[in-house]
Amino acid sequence: MSGKQRTVYAGLVNEKMAGQAITLKGWVQKRRDLGGLIFVDLRDREGIVQLTFSDEFSKDALKTAERIRSEYVISITGVVSLRAESAINPKMKTGKVEVLVHQAEILAESKTPPFDIEDGVDVNEELKLKYRYLDLRRPEMQKGLILRSKIMSSSMRFMEENGFLDIETPYLAKSTPEGARDYLVPSRIYPGSFYALPQSPQLFKQLLMGAGFDRYFQIARCFRDEDLRGDRQPEFTQLDMETSFMNQGEIMELVNRWITQIMSDVVKANIDSNSFPVLHWQEAMDRFGSDKPDLRFGIELHDVSEIMKQTNFTVFTGAIKKGGFVKAIVAPKGATKFTRKMIDGQTDYIKRFGAKGLAWIKFENGEFSGPIAKFVSDVKGQLVSFLSLSDGDLVFFAADTFSVVSDTLGYLRKYVAKELDLIDESKWDFAWIVDWPLFEYSEDFGRWIAAHHPFTMPNEEDLHYLDDGEDPHLAHAQSYDLVLNGYELGSGSIRIHTMDIQKKMLKALGFTSDQAEKAFGFLLEAMEYGFPPMGGIALGLDRLAMLLSGKENIREVIAFPKNSNATEPMTKAPSRVSEKQLAELGLRVPE
Repeated sequence: MSGKQRTVYAGLVNEKMAGQAITLKGWVQKRRDLGGLIFVDLRDREGIVQLTFSDEFSKDALKTAERIRSEYVISITGVVSLRAESAINPKMKTGKVEVLVHQAEILAESKTPPFDIEDGVDVNEELKLKYRYLDLRRPEMQKGLILRSKIMSSSMRFMEENGFLDIETPYLAKSTPEGARDYLVPSRIYPGSFYALPQSPQLFKQLLMGAGFDRYFQIARCFRDEDLRGDRQPEFTQLDMETSFMNQGEIMELVNRWITQIMSDVVKANIDSNSFPVLHWQEAMDRFGSDKPDLRFGIELHDVSEIMKQTNFTVFTGAIKKGGFVKAIVAPKGATKFTRKMIDGQTDYIKRFGAKGLAWIKFENGEFSGPIAKFVSDVKGQLVSFLSLSDGDLVFFAADTFSVVSDTLGYLRKYVAKELDLIDESKWDFAWIVDWPLFEYSEDFGRWIAAHHPFTMPNEEDLHYLDDGEDPHLAHAQSYDLVLNGYELGSGSIRIHTMDIQKKMLKALGFTSDQAEKAFGFLLEAMEYGFPPMGGIALGLDRLAMLLSGKENIREVIAFPKNSNATEPMTKAPSRVSEKQLAELGLRVPE
Protein backbone atom coordinates (compact mmCIF):
# COMPACT_ATOMS: atom_id res chain seq x y z
CA MET A 1 0.00 0.00 0.00
CA SER A 2 2.99 2.32 0.47
CA GLY A 3 2.98 2.64 -3.30
CA LYS A 4 -0.36 4.45 -3.20
CA GLN A 5 -0.12 8.16 -3.88
CA ARG A 6 -1.16 10.53 -1.13
CA THR A 7 -4.56 12.05 -1.92
CA VAL A 8 -4.42 15.10 0.35
CA TYR A 9 -2.53 16.46 3.34
CA ALA A 10 -3.94 15.34 6.69
CA GLY A 11 -4.48 18.91 7.85
CA LEU A 12 -6.57 19.73 4.76
CA VAL A 13 -9.19 16.99 5.12
CA ASN A 14 -12.61 18.64 5.54
CA GLU A 15 -16.34 17.94 5.60
CA LYS A 16 -16.67 18.47 1.83
CA MET A 17 -14.75 15.20 1.41
CA ALA A 18 -17.27 13.17 3.40
CA GLY A 19 -17.78 9.76 1.78
CA GLN A 20 -14.57 9.95 -0.26
CA ALA A 21 -11.80 7.36 -0.06
CA ILE A 22 -8.43 9.03 0.57
CA THR A 23 -4.83 8.04 1.22
CA LEU A 24 -2.86 9.90 3.89
CA LYS A 25 0.79 9.69 4.94
CA GLY A 26 2.45 11.27 7.93
CA TRP A 27 3.54 11.00 11.57
CA VAL A 28 1.60 9.68 14.54
CA GLN A 29 0.96 12.49 17.01
CA LYS A 30 -0.74 10.26 19.58
CA ARG A 31 -2.67 7.01 19.88
CA ARG A 32 -5.64 6.19 22.13
CA ASP A 33 -6.58 2.51 22.55
CA LEU A 34 -10.15 1.98 23.81
CA GLY A 35 -10.11 -1.79 23.30
CA GLY A 36 -11.28 -2.82 19.86
CA LEU A 37 -11.38 0.85 18.90
CA ILE A 38 -8.19 2.85 18.37
CA PHE A 39 -7.94 6.55 17.61
CA VAL A 40 -4.76 7.92 16.05
CA ASP A 41 -3.97 11.58 15.40
CA LEU A 42 -2.05 11.77 12.13
CA ARG A 43 0.14 14.82 11.60
CA ASP A 44 1.78 16.37 8.55
CA ARG A 45 2.91 19.88 7.68
CA GLU A 46 -0.68 21.11 7.17
CA GLY A 47 -2.08 19.90 10.49
CA ILE A 48 -3.69 16.91 12.23
CA VAL A 49 -6.65 14.66 11.46
CA GLN A 50 -8.16 11.88 13.54
CA LEU A 51 -7.97 8.32 12.22
CA THR A 52 -10.38 5.68 13.53
CA PHE A 53 -9.39 2.00 13.52
CA SER A 54 -11.99 -0.69 14.24
CA ASP A 55 -12.56 -4.31 13.22
CA GLU A 56 -15.82 -2.99 11.79
CA PHE A 57 -13.76 -1.39 9.00
CA SER A 58 -10.68 -3.65 8.85
CA LYS A 59 -9.29 -6.24 11.25
CA ASP A 60 -5.87 -6.05 9.55
CA ALA A 61 -5.74 -2.27 9.89
CA LEU A 62 -6.71 -2.58 13.58
CA LYS A 63 -3.84 -5.04 14.15
CA THR A 64 -1.46 -2.56 12.55
CA ALA A 65 -2.81 0.21 14.76
CA GLU A 66 -2.06 -1.89 17.86
CA ARG A 67 1.66 -1.66 16.95
CA ILE A 68 1.66 2.05 16.22
CA ARG A 69 3.40 4.45 18.60
CA SER A 70 4.09 8.20 18.64
CA GLU A 71 6.24 9.50 15.76
CA TYR A 72 5.84 6.33 13.69
CA VAL A 73 5.50 7.14 10.01
CA ILE A 74 2.41 5.50 8.53
CA SER A 75 0.33 5.34 5.38
CA ILE A 76 -3.41 4.74 5.51
CA THR A 77 -6.35 4.54 3.16
CA GLY A 78 -9.82 5.16 4.48
CA VAL A 79 -13.11 6.96 4.06
CA VAL A 80 -13.79 10.47 5.32
CA SER A 81 -16.72 10.54 7.74
CA LEU A 82 -18.50 13.40 9.49
CA ARG A 83 -18.17 13.27 13.26
CA ALA A 84 -21.23 13.16 15.45
CA GLU A 85 -22.23 16.60 16.75
CA SER A 86 -21.09 15.67 20.26
CA ALA A 87 -17.67 14.49 18.98
CA ILE A 88 -16.74 17.64 17.03
CA ASN A 89 -13.42 19.13 18.17
CA PRO A 90 -13.54 22.92 17.62
CA LYS A 91 -9.83 23.24 18.48
CA MET A 92 -8.83 21.31 15.35
CA LYS A 93 -9.12 22.60 11.80
CA THR A 94 -10.22 19.08 10.85
CA GLY A 95 -12.36 18.69 13.97
CA LYS A 96 -15.61 18.03 12.10
CA VAL A 97 -14.34 14.88 10.38
CA GLU A 98 -12.50 11.63 10.98
CA VAL A 99 -11.06 9.03 8.63
CA LEU A 100 -12.34 5.45 8.98
CA VAL A 101 -9.24 3.38 8.17
CA HIS A 102 -9.50 0.34 5.85
CA GLN A 103 -5.80 -0.15 5.12
CA ALA A 104 -2.74 0.79 7.14
CA GLU A 105 1.00 0.33 6.83
CA ILE A 106 3.90 1.30 9.08
CA LEU A 107 6.54 2.96 6.90
CA ALA A 108 9.05 3.67 9.68
CA GLU A 109 9.26 3.14 13.43
CA SER A 110 10.57 5.74 15.90
CA LYS A 111 12.38 5.79 19.20
CA THR A 112 10.80 7.83 21.97
CA PRO A 113 11.73 11.46 21.17
CA PRO A 114 13.76 13.43 23.74
CA PHE A 115 10.87 15.92 23.99
CA ASP A 116 7.21 16.05 23.03
CA ILE A 117 6.46 17.03 19.45
CA GLU A 118 3.92 19.71 20.26
CA ASP A 119 3.62 23.47 20.42
CA GLY A 120 4.74 25.33 23.52
CA VAL A 121 6.99 22.52 24.71
CA ASP A 122 9.18 23.66 27.63
CA VAL A 123 12.59 22.35 26.60
CA ASN A 124 16.12 23.73 26.77
CA GLU A 125 16.96 25.42 23.45
CA GLU A 126 20.25 23.55 23.10
CA LEU A 127 18.36 20.25 23.22
CA LYS A 128 15.93 21.45 20.58
CA LEU A 129 18.79 22.60 18.35
CA LYS A 130 20.61 19.30 18.82
CA TYR A 131 17.50 17.48 17.61
CA ARG A 132 16.47 20.21 15.20
CA TYR A 133 14.85 17.75 12.79
CA LEU A 134 12.46 16.81 15.62
CA ASP A 135 11.95 20.41 16.71
CA LEU A 136 10.99 21.27 13.14
CA ARG A 137 8.18 18.71 13.25
CA ARG A 138 6.34 20.86 15.77
CA PRO A 139 3.40 22.69 14.11
CA GLU A 140 4.47 26.19 15.22
CA MET A 141 7.94 25.67 13.76
CA GLN A 142 6.53 24.40 10.47
CA LYS A 143 4.15 27.36 10.27
CA GLY A 144 7.08 29.75 10.63
CA LEU A 145 9.05 28.18 7.79
CA ILE A 146 5.95 27.96 5.58
CA LEU A 147 5.32 31.66 6.22
CA ARG A 148 8.95 32.40 5.31
CA SER A 149 8.50 30.53 2.04
CA LYS A 150 5.38 32.56 1.29
CA ILE A 151 7.32 35.80 1.79
CA MET A 152 9.88 34.64 -0.77
CA SER A 153 7.21 33.56 -3.25
CA SER A 154 5.33 36.85 -2.89
CA SER A 155 8.55 38.82 -3.39
CA MET A 156 9.52 36.87 -6.48
CA ARG A 157 6.10 37.48 -8.04
CA PHE A 158 6.23 41.20 -7.26
CA MET A 159 9.72 41.63 -8.66
CA GLU A 160 8.92 39.74 -11.86
CA GLU A 161 5.75 41.79 -12.35
CA ASN A 162 7.82 44.98 -11.98
CA GLY A 163 10.54 44.08 -14.43
CA PHE A 164 13.29 42.89 -12.07
CA LEU A 165 15.73 40.17 -13.09
CA ASP A 166 16.80 37.45 -10.64
CA ILE A 167 20.61 37.40 -10.91
CA GLU A 168 22.95 35.44 -8.64
CA THR A 169 26.15 36.98 -7.29
CA PRO A 170 29.25 35.06 -6.04
CA TYR A 171 29.65 33.51 -2.62
CA LEU A 172 33.44 33.36 -3.00
CA ALA A 173 34.58 36.95 -3.34
CA LYS A 174 37.33 39.41 -2.44
CA SER A 175 37.65 40.51 1.17
CA THR A 176 36.74 44.20 1.33
CA PRO A 177 36.49 46.41 4.45
CA GLU A 178 32.73 47.07 4.65
CA GLY A 179 32.15 47.23 8.40
CA ALA A 180 31.76 43.76 9.94
CA ARG A 181 34.39 41.03 10.01
CA ASP A 182 34.56 38.71 7.01
CA TYR A 183 34.32 34.94 7.07
CA LEU A 184 37.41 33.83 5.14
CA VAL A 185 37.78 30.77 2.90
CA PRO A 186 41.36 29.64 2.20
CA SER A 187 42.34 28.82 -1.38
CA ARG A 188 44.02 25.47 -2.03
CA ILE A 189 45.17 26.55 -5.48
CA TYR A 190 46.71 29.80 -4.19
CA PRO A 191 48.18 29.00 -0.75
CA GLY A 192 48.09 31.98 1.58
CA SER A 193 45.26 33.64 -0.35
CA PHE A 194 41.66 33.77 0.80
CA TYR A 195 38.18 34.30 -0.53
CA ALA A 196 35.65 36.07 1.67
CA LEU A 197 32.02 35.10 2.03
CA PRO A 198 29.94 38.16 1.10
CA GLN A 199 28.64 40.42 3.85
CA SER A 200 26.13 41.52 1.20
CA PRO A 201 25.98 41.57 -2.61
CA GLN A 202 26.49 45.35 -2.50
CA LEU A 203 29.43 45.77 -4.86
CA PHE A 204 28.22 43.15 -7.30
CA LYS A 205 24.76 44.66 -7.63
CA GLN A 206 26.30 48.08 -8.30
CA LEU A 207 28.41 46.48 -11.01
CA LEU A 208 25.26 44.89 -12.45
CA MET A 209 23.74 48.35 -12.73
CA GLY A 210 26.92 49.48 -14.51
CA ALA A 211 26.46 46.51 -16.81
CA GLY A 212 23.05 47.83 -17.84
CA PHE A 213 20.70 45.31 -16.25
CA ASP A 214 18.66 48.17 -14.78
CA ARG A 215 16.63 46.16 -12.26
CA TYR A 216 18.15 43.35 -10.18
CA PHE A 217 16.64 41.16 -7.45
CA GLN A 218 18.05 38.27 -5.46
CA ILE A 219 17.21 36.23 -2.39
CA ALA A 220 20.79 36.54 -1.18
CA ARG A 221 22.72 34.71 1.51
CA CYS A 222 25.03 36.98 3.52
CA PHE A 223 27.72 36.25 6.09
CA ARG A 224 29.07 38.45 8.89
CA ASP A 225 31.39 37.42 11.70
CA GLU A 226 29.90 39.50 14.51
CA ASP A 227 28.48 39.04 17.99
CA LEU A 228 25.08 37.38 18.02
CA ARG A 229 21.72 38.39 19.50
CA GLY A 230 18.06 37.48 19.07
CA ASP A 231 17.72 39.06 15.62
CA ARG A 232 21.22 38.33 14.29
CA GLN A 233 22.92 35.21 12.86
CA PRO A 234 26.35 34.57 11.28
CA GLU A 235 24.57 33.72 8.03
CA PHE A 236 21.34 35.40 7.07
CA THR A 237 19.15 36.07 4.06
CA GLN A 238 18.33 39.34 2.35
CA LEU A 239 15.59 40.20 -0.11
CA ASP A 240 17.99 42.28 -2.16
CA MET A 241 17.15 44.72 -4.94
CA GLU A 242 18.89 47.42 -6.96
CA THR A 243 17.64 49.70 -9.71
CA SER A 244 18.98 52.39 -12.01
CA PHE A 245 17.52 55.82 -12.81
CA MET A 246 15.18 55.99 -9.80
CA ASN A 247 15.43 58.57 -7.03
CA GLN A 248 14.95 57.98 -3.31
CA GLY A 249 11.23 58.77 -3.31
CA GLU A 250 10.55 56.48 -6.26
CA ILE A 251 12.40 53.60 -4.65
CA MET A 252 10.55 54.08 -1.35
CA GLU A 253 7.20 54.10 -3.20
CA LEU A 254 8.15 50.86 -4.97
CA VAL A 255 9.14 49.23 -1.67
CA ASN A 256 5.86 50.36 -0.08
CA ARG A 257 3.95 48.49 -2.79
CA TRP A 258 6.23 45.45 -2.41
CA ILE A 259 5.70 45.32 1.37
CA THR A 260 1.93 45.77 1.13
CA GLN A 261 1.76 42.86 -1.32
CA ILE A 262 3.78 40.67 1.07
CA MET A 263 1.50 41.63 3.96
CA SER A 264 -1.58 40.82 1.91
CA ASP A 265 -0.26 37.53 0.53
CA VAL A 266 1.27 36.21 3.74
CA VAL A 267 -0.80 37.45 6.71
CA LYS A 268 -3.88 38.80 4.90
CA ALA A 269 -3.24 42.30 6.28
CA ASN A 270 -4.67 45.20 4.33
CA ILE A 271 -1.95 47.85 4.54
CA ASP A 272 -2.23 51.18 2.72
CA SER A 273 0.99 51.63 0.74
CA ASN A 274 0.62 55.41 1.09
CA SER A 275 0.38 55.30 4.88
CA PHE A 276 4.04 54.78 5.84
CA PRO A 277 5.19 57.86 7.78
CA VAL A 278 8.59 59.35 6.91
CA LEU A 279 10.74 60.52 9.83
CA HIS A 280 14.09 62.24 9.58
CA TRP A 281 16.79 60.47 11.56
CA GLN A 282 17.22 63.42 13.91
CA GLU A 283 13.47 63.57 14.59
CA ALA A 284 13.33 59.84 15.33
CA MET A 285 16.24 60.11 17.76
CA ASP A 286 14.85 63.23 19.43
CA ARG A 287 11.34 61.86 19.87
CA PHE A 288 11.96 58.14 20.43
CA GLY A 289 15.65 57.75 21.25
CA SER A 290 15.99 55.21 18.45
CA ASP A 291 16.62 55.07 14.71
CA LYS A 292 14.15 52.16 14.58
CA PRO A 293 11.28 53.45 16.71
CA ASP A 294 8.28 51.37 17.67
CA LEU A 295 5.33 53.61 16.78
CA ARG A 296 2.61 51.41 18.24
CA PHE A 297 2.63 53.49 21.43
CA GLY A 298 3.52 57.00 22.57
CA ILE A 299 5.91 57.73 25.48
CA GLU A 300 8.16 60.18 23.66
CA LEU A 301 11.38 61.74 24.93
CA HIS A 302 11.25 65.31 26.29
CA ASP A 303 14.31 67.56 26.44
CA VAL A 304 14.19 69.17 29.89
CA SER A 305 17.72 70.60 29.78
CA GLU A 306 16.55 74.22 29.93
CA ILE A 307 14.42 73.52 32.98
CA MET A 308 17.14 71.53 34.73
CA LYS A 309 19.69 74.32 34.25
CA GLN A 310 17.77 76.14 36.98
CA THR A 311 18.33 73.41 39.59
CA ASN A 312 21.26 72.74 41.91
CA PHE A 313 21.39 69.06 40.97
CA THR A 314 24.99 68.71 39.81
CA VAL A 315 24.35 65.41 37.99
CA PHE A 316 22.07 67.30 35.62
CA THR A 317 23.83 70.67 35.49
CA GLY A 318 27.22 69.00 35.06
CA ALA A 319 26.04 67.00 32.05
CA ILE A 320 24.59 70.15 30.47
CA LYS A 321 27.81 72.13 31.01
CA LYS A 322 29.74 69.41 29.18
CA GLY A 323 27.46 69.83 26.16
CA GLY A 324 25.14 66.97 27.09
CA PHE A 325 21.40 66.76 27.61
CA VAL A 326 18.82 65.97 30.25
CA LYS A 327 15.80 64.21 28.83
CA ALA A 328 12.79 62.49 30.35
CA ILE A 329 10.05 59.99 29.59
CA VAL A 330 6.76 59.62 31.43
CA ALA A 331 5.39 56.24 32.46
CA PRO A 332 1.65 57.01 32.61
CA LYS A 333 0.14 55.89 35.91
CA GLY A 334 3.37 54.00 36.55
CA ALA A 335 3.94 55.18 40.11
CA THR A 336 2.34 52.09 41.64
CA LYS A 337 3.32 49.62 38.91
CA PHE A 338 7.09 50.13 39.13
CA THR A 339 8.58 49.01 42.44
CA ARG A 340 11.94 50.18 43.76
CA LYS A 341 13.33 46.72 42.97
CA MET A 342 12.19 46.96 39.35
CA ILE A 343 13.71 50.42 38.96
CA ASP A 344 17.01 49.30 40.53
CA GLY A 345 17.10 46.41 38.07
CA GLN A 346 16.78 48.81 35.15
CA THR A 347 19.43 51.08 36.68
CA ASP A 348 21.88 48.19 36.45
CA TYR A 349 20.76 47.26 32.94
CA ILE A 350 21.23 50.71 31.36
CA LYS A 351 24.90 50.77 32.34
CA ARG A 352 25.54 48.88 29.10
CA PHE A 353 24.55 52.07 27.26
CA GLY A 354 27.12 54.12 29.17
CA ALA A 355 24.57 55.56 31.60
CA LYS A 356 25.97 56.23 35.07
CA GLY A 357 22.61 56.01 36.80
CA LEU A 358 18.87 56.45 36.51
CA ALA A 359 17.08 59.39 38.11
CA TRP A 360 13.33 59.24 38.70
CA ILE A 361 10.41 60.87 40.48
CA LYS A 362 6.81 59.95 41.15
CA PHE A 363 4.01 62.52 40.90
CA GLU A 364 1.24 61.72 43.35
CA ASN A 365 -1.32 63.99 45.06
CA GLY A 366 0.30 67.03 43.49
CA GLU A 367 3.75 66.30 44.97
CA PHE A 368 7.03 64.76 43.81
CA SER A 369 8.58 61.84 45.63
CA GLY A 370 11.66 59.76 44.98
CA PRO A 371 15.46 60.06 45.21
CA ILE A 372 15.77 63.38 43.37
CA ALA A 373 12.47 65.00 44.41
CA LYS A 374 14.19 67.56 46.64
CA PHE A 375 16.49 68.66 43.81
CA VAL A 376 13.66 69.44 41.38
CA SER A 377 11.10 70.85 43.79
CA ASP A 378 11.87 74.43 42.70
CA VAL A 379 10.96 73.60 39.09
CA LYS A 380 7.97 71.38 39.91
CA GLY A 381 5.44 73.61 38.21
CA GLN A 382 7.50 73.84 35.03
CA LEU A 383 8.01 70.05 34.89
CA VAL A 384 4.34 69.28 35.54
CA SER A 385 3.31 71.66 32.77
CA PHE A 386 6.04 70.74 30.27
CA LEU A 387 5.57 66.97 30.71
CA SER A 388 1.75 67.21 31.07
CA LEU A 389 1.94 65.11 34.23
CA SER A 390 -1.13 63.48 35.72
CA ASP A 391 -1.59 62.01 39.19
CA GLY A 392 0.20 58.65 39.46
CA ASP A 393 2.75 59.27 36.71
CA LEU A 394 6.37 58.15 37.01
CA VAL A 395 9.16 60.13 35.31
CA PHE A 396 12.53 58.69 34.29
CA PHE A 397 15.45 61.01 33.53
CA ALA A 398 18.77 60.50 31.73
CA ALA A 399 21.62 63.01 31.72
CA ASP A 400 24.66 62.49 29.51
CA THR A 401 25.77 62.77 25.89
CA PHE A 402 23.18 62.66 23.12
CA SER A 403 23.93 59.01 22.27
CA VAL A 404 23.89 57.76 25.88
CA VAL A 405 20.66 59.61 26.68
CA SER A 406 19.02 58.39 23.47
CA ASP A 407 20.06 54.76 23.95
CA THR A 408 19.03 54.77 27.61
CA LEU A 409 15.59 56.35 27.22
CA GLY A 410 14.98 54.59 23.90
CA TYR A 411 15.36 51.29 25.74
CA LEU A 412 13.36 52.40 28.81
CA ARG A 413 10.57 53.64 26.55
CA LYS A 414 10.03 50.09 25.26
CA TYR A 415 10.43 48.57 28.71
CA VAL A 416 7.80 50.88 30.19
CA ALA A 417 5.35 50.24 27.34
CA LYS A 418 5.69 46.48 27.76
CA GLU A 419 5.30 46.56 31.53
CA LEU A 420 2.24 48.83 31.28
CA ASP A 421 0.74 46.74 28.48
CA LEU A 422 0.58 49.72 26.12
CA ILE A 423 1.60 47.85 22.95
CA ASP A 424 -1.13 46.76 20.54
CA GLU A 425 0.34 43.47 19.30
CA SER A 426 -2.18 43.34 16.45
CA LYS A 427 -0.80 46.48 14.77
CA TRP A 428 1.73 46.66 11.94
CA ASP A 429 3.36 50.10 12.17
CA PHE A 430 5.78 50.74 9.32
CA ALA A 431 7.90 53.88 9.00
CA TRP A 432 10.74 55.23 6.89
CA ILE A 433 13.77 56.79 8.59
CA VAL A 434 15.60 59.12 6.18
CA ASP A 435 18.39 61.73 6.08
CA TRP A 436 20.86 59.68 8.13
CA PRO A 437 24.32 60.93 9.11
CA LEU A 438 26.79 59.80 6.46
CA PHE A 439 29.25 58.64 9.14
CA GLU A 440 29.05 57.28 12.66
CA TYR A 441 31.71 56.63 15.27
CA SER A 442 32.31 52.95 16.00
CA GLU A 443 33.45 52.08 19.51
CA ASP A 444 34.37 48.59 18.24
CA PHE A 445 36.72 49.88 15.55
CA GLY A 446 37.76 53.06 17.37
CA ARG A 447 37.19 55.24 14.31
CA TRP A 448 34.57 56.81 12.08
CA ILE A 449 32.83 54.39 9.72
CA ALA A 450 30.13 54.70 7.09
CA ALA A 451 26.71 54.72 8.76
CA HIS A 452 25.35 52.52 5.96
CA HIS A 453 28.27 51.54 3.72
CA PRO A 454 31.12 53.33 1.90
CA PHE A 455 29.13 53.63 -1.33
CA THR A 456 26.26 55.76 -0.02
CA MET A 457 25.68 59.06 -1.83
CA PRO A 458 25.70 62.17 0.40
CA ASN A 459 22.89 64.66 0.13
CA GLU A 460 23.69 67.00 -2.74
CA GLU A 461 23.85 70.04 -0.46
CA ASP A 462 26.35 68.17 1.75
CA LEU A 463 28.82 67.13 -0.96
CA HIS A 464 31.12 70.03 -0.07
CA TYR A 465 31.76 68.41 3.35
CA LEU A 466 33.88 65.79 1.53
CA ASP A 467 36.25 68.46 0.22
CA ASP A 468 39.64 69.06 1.83
CA GLY A 469 39.42 71.39 4.79
CA GLU A 470 35.79 70.53 5.54
CA ASP A 471 34.39 68.23 8.26
CA PRO A 472 32.93 65.19 6.46
CA HIS A 473 31.19 64.03 9.64
CA LEU A 474 28.66 66.83 9.24
CA ALA A 475 27.34 65.30 6.02
CA HIS A 476 24.05 63.47 5.74
CA ALA A 477 23.22 60.67 3.35
CA GLN A 478 20.62 59.84 0.73
CA SER A 479 19.72 56.79 2.75
CA TYR A 480 16.51 55.27 4.01
CA ASP A 481 15.65 52.50 6.47
CA LEU A 482 12.30 50.73 6.63
CA VAL A 483 11.17 50.06 10.20
CA LEU A 484 8.41 47.78 11.49
CA ASN A 485 7.28 47.67 15.13
CA GLY A 486 10.67 48.73 16.45
CA TYR A 487 12.80 46.56 14.16
CA GLU A 488 14.86 47.59 11.17
CA LEU A 489 13.41 45.63 8.25
CA GLY A 490 15.61 47.00 5.53
CA SER A 491 18.36 49.47 4.81
CA GLY A 492 18.87 51.23 1.51
CA SER A 493 20.43 54.22 -0.15
CA ILE A 494 21.19 56.04 -3.35
CA ARG A 495 24.70 54.95 -4.40
CA ILE A 496 27.72 56.94 -5.41
CA HIS A 497 28.12 56.47 -9.18
CA THR A 498 31.03 58.75 -10.01
CA MET A 499 34.66 58.01 -9.25
CA ASP A 500 35.56 61.45 -7.93
CA ILE A 501 32.87 61.37 -5.20
CA GLN A 502 33.68 57.75 -4.36
CA LYS A 503 37.37 58.61 -3.89
CA LYS A 504 36.43 61.52 -1.62
CA MET A 505 34.21 59.24 0.42
CA LEU A 506 36.97 56.66 0.85
CA LYS A 507 39.44 59.39 1.80
CA ALA A 508 37.02 60.65 4.46
CA LEU A 509 36.91 57.09 5.83
CA GLY A 510 40.70 57.13 6.19
CA PHE A 511 41.71 55.23 3.05
CA THR A 512 44.90 56.34 1.33
CA SER A 513 44.91 56.25 -2.48
CA ASP A 514 46.85 52.98 -2.41
CA GLN A 515 44.51 51.42 0.16
CA ALA A 516 41.44 52.49 -1.81
CA GLU A 517 42.92 51.03 -5.00
CA LYS A 518 43.81 47.77 -3.27
CA ALA A 519 40.39 47.33 -1.68
CA PHE A 520 38.07 48.75 -4.34
CA GLY A 521 40.15 49.25 -7.45
CA PHE A 522 37.83 47.13 -9.60
CA LEU A 523 34.84 49.32 -8.62
CA LEU A 524 36.70 52.59 -9.11
CA GLU A 525 37.85 51.48 -12.56
CA ALA A 526 34.32 50.40 -13.50
CA MET A 527 33.05 53.88 -12.64
CA GLU A 528 35.26 55.27 -15.39
CA TYR A 529 33.13 53.47 -17.98
CA GLY A 530 29.85 55.25 -17.37
CA PHE A 531 27.91 54.23 -14.25
CA PRO A 532 24.21 55.17 -14.10
CA PRO A 533 22.61 56.82 -11.05
CA MET A 534 21.36 53.94 -8.93
CA GLY A 535 19.87 52.95 -5.61
CA GLY A 536 18.44 49.97 -3.81
CA ILE A 537 17.56 48.31 -0.57
CA ALA A 538 17.88 44.96 1.20
CA LEU A 539 15.08 43.66 3.42
CA GLY A 540 15.99 41.13 6.11
CA LEU A 541 14.02 37.98 5.30
CA ASP A 542 14.73 36.33 8.65
CA ARG A 543 13.62 39.38 10.63
CA LEU A 544 10.49 39.90 8.52
CA ALA A 545 9.51 36.25 8.91
CA MET A 546 10.12 36.50 12.66
CA LEU A 547 7.82 39.50 13.00
CA LEU A 548 5.03 38.18 10.78
CA SER A 549 5.00 34.84 12.60
CA GLY A 550 4.91 36.52 16.03
CA LYS A 551 8.26 35.15 17.18
CA GLU A 552 10.91 36.93 19.25
CA ASN A 553 14.02 35.27 17.83
CA ILE A 554 15.05 34.74 14.21
CA ARG A 555 16.26 31.24 15.10
CA GLU A 556 12.59 30.26 15.19
CA VAL A 557 12.18 30.93 11.45
CA ILE A 558 15.53 29.55 10.21
CA ALA A 559 15.64 25.84 9.47
CA PHE A 560 19.10 25.13 10.88
CA PRO A 561 20.37 28.18 12.82
CA LYS A 562 23.43 28.69 14.98
CA ASN A 563 23.01 29.18 18.72
CA SER A 564 24.05 32.27 20.69
CA ASN A 565 27.66 31.02 20.67
CA ALA A 566 27.67 30.76 16.84
CA THR A 567 27.77 26.95 16.99
CA GLU A 568 25.37 24.41 15.54
CA PRO A 569 24.65 21.73 18.19
CA MET A 570 23.25 19.14 15.77
CA THR A 571 26.30 18.83 13.48
CA LYS A 572 28.70 20.38 16.02
CA ALA A 573 29.90 23.00 13.55
CA PRO A 574 32.39 24.64 13.58
CA SER A 575 34.72 21.70 14.07
CA ARG A 576 38.33 20.77 13.61
CA VAL A 577 39.42 19.34 10.27
CA SER A 578 42.09 16.79 9.46
CA GLU A 579 45.78 17.58 9.23
CA LYS A 580 45.62 16.47 5.60
CA GLN A 581 43.01 19.11 4.80
CA LEU A 582 45.06 21.77 6.54
CA ALA A 583 48.22 20.72 4.71
CA GLU A 584 46.43 20.97 1.36
CA LEU A 585 45.55 24.56 2.21
CA GLY A 586 48.99 25.41 3.53
CA LEU A 587 47.59 26.14 6.99
CA ARG A 588 48.60 25.31 10.53
CA VAL A 589 46.40 25.85 13.59
CA PRO A 590 47.34 25.72 17.28
CA GLU A 591 46.44 22.63 19.27
